[in-house]
Amino acid sequence: MITVHHLNDSRSQRVLWLLEEMGLPYEVKRYQRDAKTNLAPPALKAIHPLGKSPVLDDGAARIAETGAIIEYLLDTYPAAGLRPAAGTAEARRLTYWLHYAEGSAMTPLLLKLIFTVLPQRVPFLARGVAKGISKAMNANMIDPQVAAHTGYWEAELGKSEWFAGNAFSAADIMMSFPVEAAGSRIGYGADKPKLKAFLQKIHARPAYQRALERGGPYSYA
Repeated sequence: MITVHHLNDSRSQRVLWLLEEMGLPYEVKRYQRDAKTNLAPPALKAIHPLGKSPVLDDGAARIAETGAIIEYLLDTYPAAGLRPAAGTAEARRLTYWLHYAEGSAMTPLLLKLIFTVLPQRVPFLARGVAKGISKAMNANMIDPQVAAHTGYWEAELGKSEWFAGNAFSAADIMMSFPVEAAGSRIGYGADKPKLKAFLQKIHARPAYQRALERGGPYSYA
């Protein structure tokens, strides 16, 4: 039986969604973030030394990192049809988005989160300075990068219905978290109709809704 070590409001929601799309039976072991620090609980370190989620157990196999988990599931259970045919342009796009989603897309979004909460995490007397640093970093470095990435996503979705082509695939599941995270932090205006439509489409999928039921509250949805 597949077991997903799932942390609320985290990347692991994508793994639950993928499993629902694939129709595979699985169990969910939930972990809750600390209400004050928003950090994962120490119990996750017993599962993986870094104490991060997701981690997937499948028999003797234990896999961490969302992209690695998705590749493992696609390789081990290939009948779901969520991977384009090997050797096609769509298959190469899938591989690209699996790596890009965490390798490039999440870096500016993580920095956006860090510098947004920074003023509240420093001693009171230092908050004025921290606010100035946060404002400057966001304006001069982080926001332009976030804008560049979201503009890139919008343009790519203008070329095909989904990220890897005209058929829904695991690439869309992998990209859902950065698209949702950016939407929650900066919002998508009238200049991002493709991204807004993408979120509406994935949130309406029955498998996405079932994954929410299994995983619990997920603020990005």
